[in-house]
Amino acid sequence: MILSASEITARLHESGCINNQSDDSRSTVPPLTCHCPATPTRETDKSISPASAVDRGFIISPFSPDSLQPASYDLRVAHDQVLPQGICSLVPTLEWVELPMDLAATLRCRSSFGRKGVLIGAGFVDPGFRGQLTLCLVNMGAMDVPLHQNDRVVQMIMHEVKGGDRLYEGRYQDSHGVIHSKEQ
Repeated sequence: MILSASEITARLHESGCINNQSDDSRSTVPPLTCHCPATPTRETDKSISPASAVDRGFIISPFSPDSLQPASYDLRVAHDQVLPQGICSLVPTLEWVELPMDLAATLRCRSSFGRKGVLIGAGFVDPGFRGQLTLCLVNMGAMDVPLHQNDRVVQMIMHEVKGGDRLYEGRYQDSHGVIHSKEQ
């Protein structure tokens, strides 16, 4: 099942991530600080029990009501960048995302950027992932595409996971900024 906007909002309220505090430049909340209860980030916390993963809740921080769509959440660009023609560019999201054991996410390029020739690769987020997402964006259009901080580039579609008993434990856990492939 895909989560609707009301289900996304309810889950974020439950975990304390939405508290009616603005995420604009006048906010006193730093960009990567969640309004949520403290969450583990130590290396040893990758092997948390399935029960505690569900208890941690669903986190998107900073949350923006403008990014909430009928059945998705639009992820924003962390900083200004240009997508050159024919190149795969790695772009960090502004948002810190944490998925509990019962949620996974699919990433899709927003149509406004798709119409410019921008495609996304590597568009799945496993249950248990936490960190900034690195977007693999390829510009197949006729011109360079500028990205500006806070541009909504990718839709994150949340899917309910039934009966899952494993959490993501890969090298991208607790990512800050762009994380390159292992080969680099």
